[in-house]
Amino acid sequence: MKFKPIIIVAGEPYSIFLEIFFKSFNIKKIKKPIILIVSKGLFLIQMKKLGFNFKINLINVNSIKVNSLSNKKINLIDVNFKFKKPFDKISNKSNVYINNCFMIALNIIKKIQCAGLINGPISKKNFLKTKFLGITEYLAHKTNKRNKVAMLIYNKALSVSPITTHLPLKDVHKYLSKHKIIDHVKLIDQFYKKNLKKIPKIAITGLNPHCESNYKSSEEDKIIKPAIKLLIKKKYKVNGPFPADTIFLKEKLKNFDVIIGMYHDQVLTPIKALFGFNAINITLGLPFIRVSPDHGPNVKMLGKNLSNPESLIEALKFLDK
Repeated sequence: MKFKPIIIVAGEPYSIFLEIFFKSFNIKKIKKPIILIVSKGLFLIQMKKLGFNFKINLINVNSIKVNSLSNKKINLIDVNFKFKKPFDKISNKSNVYINNCFMIALNIIKKIQCAGLINGPISKKNFLKTKFLGITEYLAHKTNKRNKVAMLIYNKALSVSPITTHLPLKDVHKYLSKHKIIDHVKLIDQFYKKNLKKIPKIAITGLNPHCESNYKSSEEDKIIKPAIKLLIKKKYKVNGPFPADTIFLKEKLKNFDVIIGMYHDQVLTPIKALFGFNAINITLGLPFIRVSPDHGPNVKMLGKNLSNPESLIEALKFLDK
């Protein structure tokens, strides 16, 4: 097979992912073969109930032959999962199944060359609990890249990246450091140069409103400004710190490729307001490219056949280059 396969972990079994996968496979013709890691039983029942009909190529995880993969069928690895209903409530009963799916994917990536990994949404509350902040951190741990990864919400017009991810606001300042900001910028710069063939122009926000504080010293003065100064000295195209309430004004956006924020919602809220589902979540720093649609399990929409597949289509297009 000429093309490297795209590995997909379907993720939380009771989410909208299979619905948007069916819609994406129906809409977008992908040149590279897809290996979907999922419960075959759940896959077939949800496909039928949602009104889709795709041919599958069942493959053995222990003897994958790349030349036997098809880009016209769904190459499926069946993972055992006991379920009573095809559309059910999210619970920790799925945890072992989800972990097994990821372990299969990581083992495949070690054995054969792949275009990248896409995973469906995961319930952080049930699957990760308090051990990991998100799937970014989970995969970093599984690949021995702990504290060496970054989340990039990518859109070709503008991307954003938070220094900290799924933390309570009261704890964000504890996890900021000059070295963390510098390493974060380096990961983004390397990714853009290697995968997009361009040197990114990066804006960095402050932490406090208007980049100032009523205290004698602020995170801007102690951490953010010194990091930016050093990055500029090392010839990175960075600027800031900018107040988060004005950096997303239209006249400023055209000056940057990426906006780095200090915490999750500081940059993810405006990027979703600007682009909706037309953005994808890329984990930088792993031994492979990992992409996920930029939405959660959305259990309230489960089984309604009304979910928007745009983010998954963008993820597939990104890896299908």
